[in-house]
Amino acid sequence: MQYPPIIRDFPRLLHGGDYNPEQWRHLKDQIWPRDMALAKAAGINTLTVGIFSWALLEPREGEYDFSLLDEVMDMLAANGLKAVLATPSGAKPQWMAEKYPETLRVRADRTRELYGNRHNHCLTSPVYREKVRAINTALATRYRSHPALGLWHISNEYGGECHCPLCQQRFHEWLARRYGTVDNMNRAWWNTFWSHLYTSFDAVDSPSPIGESSNPALSLNWRRFTTDQFCDFYRWEIAPLKAITPDVPCTTNLMGTYTGIDYFRLGRELDVSSWDNYPPWTGDARDARTLMETAFKHDLMRGVGGQKPFMMMESSPSAVNWQPINRLRQPGVLMLQGLQAVAHGSDSVQYFQFRKGQGGSEKFHGAVIDHVGTHETRVFREVQEVGKRLDTLHTLTGSAPESDIAVVYDWENRWAIDQAAFGHNRNQRYEETVCAHYRALKGLGYDIDVIDQTCALDRYRVVVAPMTYLLRDRYAERVRAFVDAGGVYVGTYISGWVNEDDACWLGGWPGPLKDVFGLWDEETDALDADQHNHFTWQGKAYQIDDYAALIHPRGAETLAIYDENFYRGYPVLTRHAFGQGTAWYIAARTGEDFLRDLYANVLTRAGLTPLVSGLPTGVDCASRVGDQGRFLFLMNGNPHAVALHLPACRRADDDAPLSGDISLAPWETLVLRTE
Repeated sequence: MQYPPIIRDFPRLLHGGDYNPEQWRHLKDQIWPRDMALAKAAGINTLTVGIFSWALLEPREGEYDFSLLDEVMDMLAANGLKAVLATPSGAKPQWMAEKYPETLRVRADRTRELYGNRHNHCLTSPVYREKVRAINTALATRYRSHPALGLWHISNEYGGECHCPLCQQRFHEWLARRYGTVDNMNRAWWNTFWSHLYTSFDAVDSPSPIGESSNPALSLNWRRFTTDQFCDFYRWEIAPLKAITPDVPCTTNLMGTYTGIDYFRLGRELDVSSWDNYPPWTGDARDARTLMETAFKHDLMRGVGGQKPFMMMESSPSAVNWQPINRLRQPGVLMLQGLQAVAHGSDSVQYFQFRKGQGGSEKFHGAVIDHVGTHETRVFREVQEVGKRLDTLHTLTGSAPESDIAVVYDWENRWAIDQAAFGHNRNQRYEETVCAHYRALKGLGYDIDVIDQTCALDRYRVVVAPMTYLLRDRYAERVRAFVDAGGVYVGTYISGWVNEDDACWLGGWPGPLKDVFGLWDEETDALDADQHNHFTWQGKAYQIDDYAALIHPRGAETLAIYDENFYRGYPVLTRHAFGQGTAWYIAARTGEDFLRDLYANVLTRAGLTPLVSGLPTGVDCASRVGDQGRFLFLMNGNPHAVALHLPACRRADDDAPLSGDISLAPWETLVLRTE
């Protein structure tokens, strides 16, 4: 699939970062020209500006001063750079908080925050919305025809929530639209429990440690409401931008698996999805796992944007300053970090930050330009090498991964399962489990899409959906149609337990998917750290940890059974023919050794062929397909060299032929062209 470039008439991989020239306005004659020279030397073609500039752009209410930003935009244009121009709503000016306290957020304990930090605003406040609309209109009007304008960066890392009276009222209106009547809501939420029947929507308070904190349906719907608030606010923010600059795309930077917002919902509002990628590189064998977990998040962020090319909006060129231990990047890891994003569909490699500040809480956060202020640093040289490499790969701009396999990761399911009181109480490890299945599939050498329960299934041949505890509206119908039409569906324990309102399905688990799997999942045992079970499949023994479900086949074929405990002999793995397709059920949490062996069998039976066979552990293999052919990326996340066997192909950098046995150095990335 070939997509247009993110910035129209700029068919390049974007290379740049967050730039705060306003922090150096007192030294701009010395610093700014040096910054431009260093940017060009590093192969940087975009810089993100204006993210936290509201206090400078509107120093007093209604009085705009764009003089400094004018200079910045003109400077970028004069040096051939494109601006990722931000709206400043991520941090309001002090005068606004002082004059309009309603713009300050209220916490769950009902205390209003003081001015400070960032994202310290109420999304409902009419005053705040009016001020955002006004300054965004002014920005779009002023820079609509500016040659530097390439992309709108909306706010910064949306997150948090507000419990003020304005938001409470909006929540009540949201509930009324969703349920129609209070009786419908009471029934859906099972509010006869603890005599929690509501008499009106206005009586419903948001979850609070000093009020209702134990109603799972309330918590679930509050999170849905909060997501809708952000989607609505995003639409409010971009309305003047779209009206005035309709051809300039808009995005806001997401944060991987951040739990506060359903990114699949927000992603549908974005012209291009973007995210901030900060892997905890350690410089040792743990980086192999970090590489694969980062691959999952890249594919997830591509998924929330509809599988189009996305943007890695932020990444650190060196040690960050907020992780428990902030390690330097090993030589080669910066290249690996950047090209892995590109491999999984990013059309950008961008950093936080371009130049380190002299003060503030991020003055020790990694940057392209260090406090020394020159090109004479190891980090700058590595950024420069990334820039050169991206330039050689510009022809893959607009291409995208293509996959026959999808893994389901669903925010609403996560919200419900994270608060569920059973088994490993409120610690069901949903994200870890989905990542384990993803790593097993990825380790076999396949491209993977990550989707949620609202996405279409019919474009895939194999869909893997671990721990779908909550089944969203009509998802079971789509699964049934997918398998009936010939698809392969893999499910696990703790699936089909509750409906959209977190009420248990009656008639047995996995709820409306019992006939698809051909079984009844009766009950689930929780094992502590010292307890295990075992089973044998195809002559190999495997261990079970944490969870073991007791299932009864109702047409499914038993492929493996438990070895121990009172449920010895119960099925632990089943396969069921349903229509033209097949549904597999994994009844227990296993190690990745079993998952990798199982998926090798499942994918072979489905007729799928890996990009590269026999991948060593810790090697990420991904591809992009477009008008210029297929680009294959091989990335070694290990601190040691690994051996690979390649089909006939050519290096993408220099078109040199390559095939047969090769060696990848520690943290090396190889980019190839294949048939």
